[in-house]
Amino acid sequence: MKLVKYNQLEPNYPTTFSNMLDKFFNDSIGQNVKQFTPAVDIAEDEKHYEIQVSVPGMKKSDFNLEVNDGRLTISGERKMEEKKEGKNYHSLETHYGSFSRSFYLPDNVKEDGIVAAYEDGLLKVSLPKEEKKVNKSKIEVK
Repeated sequence: MKLVKYNQLEPNYPTTFSNMLDKFFNDSIGQNVKQFTPAVDIAEDEKHYEIQVSVPGMKKSDFNLEVNDGRLTISGERKMEEKKEGKNYHSLETHYGSFSRSFYLPDNVKEDGIVAAYEDGLLKVSLPKEEKKVNKSKIEVK
């Protein structure tokens, strides 16, 4: 019986260099570049929710953000560089293609105040919370 290291991330991961080369030359590069799912971090403070989408290698114009019926949809497309000029890829781990992520917004999000910025490979979407209306009144006991 042969002991093989278990790889939770990819069950078909090649275990030897020879297997890796076989996988490389038998699988066509670009075969699975139609879509991907970028990593997302969501945080909250007293005044805002913040969504950070990790999408390096894109431009601001590659994104589309929409709010519809209390749902924020972030979509875009990362295109593979078409210039080949002597490049022979030995490994291609970067994900290319289109993506779309949707998030239901809490009731206290002020939809008209949502802003987005893209810098250093992170798309940051800030969702301001509406200020709580405090209606205090004193009730007199009779």
